Amino acid sequence: MPDFTLHRLDLAIIVTYMLFSIGLGLYLSRKHDSAEDYFLAGRSMLWPFIGISLFASNISSTTLIGLSGEAYAHGIAVFNYEWMAAVVLVFYCLFILPTVLRSRLYTMPEYLERRFNRRARRYFSVLTIFLNIVIDTAGSLYAGGLFLQLIYPDIPIAYSIAFIAIVAGIYTISGGLAAVIYTDALQTLLLVAGSAIIAIAALENVGGWEVLTESVSADKLSLIRPWDDPGVPWPGLITGVVLLGFYFWCTNQFMVQRILSAKNIDHARWGALLAGLLKLPVLFLMVLPGSFAILLYPDLENPDLVFPTLIFDLLPVGLIGIVTGGFIAALMSQIDSTLNSASTLVTMDFVLGRHPELSQHQLMRIGQLVTFIFMVLSVLWAPYIENFGSLFKYLQKILSYAVPPVLVLFLFGFFWKRANSAGATATLSFGSAIGVVMFVLIEVLGLVKLHFLYIAPTLFAISSLIMVCVSRLRPAPDPMQIDAYVWSPANYRRDSAELAGTPWWANYRLQSILLLALTATIVITFW
Repeated sequence: MPDFTLHRLDLAIIVTYMLFSIGLGLYLSRKHDSAEDYFLAGRSMLWPFIGISLFASNISSTTLIGLSGEAYAHGIAVFNYEWMAAVVLVFYCLFILPTVLRSRLYTMPEYLERRFNRRARRYFSVLTIFLNIVIDTAGSLYAGGLFLQLIYPDIPIAYSIAFIAIVAGIYTISGGLAAVIYTDALQTLLLVAGSAIIAIAALENVGGWEVLTESVSADKLSLIRPWDDPGVPWPGLITGVVLLGFYFWCTNQFMVQRILSAKNIDHARWGALLAGLLKLPVLFLMVLPGSFAILLYPDLENPDLVFPTLIFDLLPVGLIGIVTGGFIAALMSQIDSTLNSASTLVTMDFVLGRHPELSQHQLMRIGQLVTFIFMVLSVLWAPYIENFGSLFKYLQKILSYAVPPVLVLFLFGFFWKRANSAGATATLSFGSAIGVVMFVLIEVLGLVKLHFLYIAPTLFAISSLIMVCVSRLRPAPDPMQIDAYVWSPANYRRDSAELAGTPWWANYRLQSILLLALTATIVITFW
């Protein structure tokens, strides 16, 4: 094992970055005084910042550690989660995004109230807040605490987690979404640079690509795996990964909030497609280093230690500081994103509903207070994540049981006019109860063996059946109330008319085709 010690130069680089992030948040806090400014950056964000921020918030410290760790343990099939994002985002731009933007939503649960009922909105708000804290924020804090514990083993992981939360919390509470997005731009530069340095150094130490392909089994360098593969079986790829991807990119508030901040629909689409494009190099920057580590460190007990081991074993003083800064950048990017989105949900979905008389300034202050409270709750929960085994599987397993009923509401709500309020209520009630029963049988009692990527489509199919049956038994919703929230061929024709005078290079449909072609090339190459 390498010596996990930070030189003074490395430490100085890291501290400088942290101070800059805090300073930026404090500076931006003077630029807003309303809820729209604080939660949605005044709906004025441009596409490069939207795309970069989407990417940075997704490629968190949990992803950095999880991707390389999963590649080390089970192979590069974990990259299927990454390239599938490009496909999901193209679907999102074509069908979902226009409705979301034109509805002038603050939150995604707000869509469920307009399409179905207030009960659906509150349910999804509570679920999203829970997942933001228990999965996203706490997972990132745990990953950062694990990393810092390697450097400072005498400091309890709980203290490390608290320190990271305070740094990220200061500029998030102060600066709102604008601070989050602008710091994400800097964080992405550090993240990509650091990951590239690690990947190049690891490949050189292995002896080159030919050595890797000759020494590592072919199944660990293949994306499409058999149905019984422990990592990403191919039926789970085309069902479970797609569903989890749709939840994450199309309905998760902390991702969609960046889309809602767009200056207009064009900037929203370009930003989303840019995020999909940025996901493709992840194979080379963050996944394959885990494959290199199979040859470099064949006896690692914990796969989650692959990324920090590569940093401290392969890099010289100075570069360790830059790469560690990139890691901390990714860490804070997810923390700031989830904290801001969770506070948005509480403020706009609960507080404003009960107290419509509150001013925009008062709502902003409430959002800041809620951000602080959620930061504390995440710090308290994060140390317990080590009891769940692999960090990446911890994230995916919980989602597989929790989100399928909600996905049914969104997909049927967008594409089936017959879906009604009664069907939505029944789907959430019975679908969620069945999810809890499945979790107890599979994860707690161990009575049933089922891969978590098969759990999501199974629960989705059951919830879909409930939606269809109950909706058919009750009256259809009033078309006048729901037409604005349901996709139809008329939407496509309207978009085509708007694109008629658009230059080819600005046409999002052509951009989507090119993105899908590039994605297919990578998948076929590593089939």
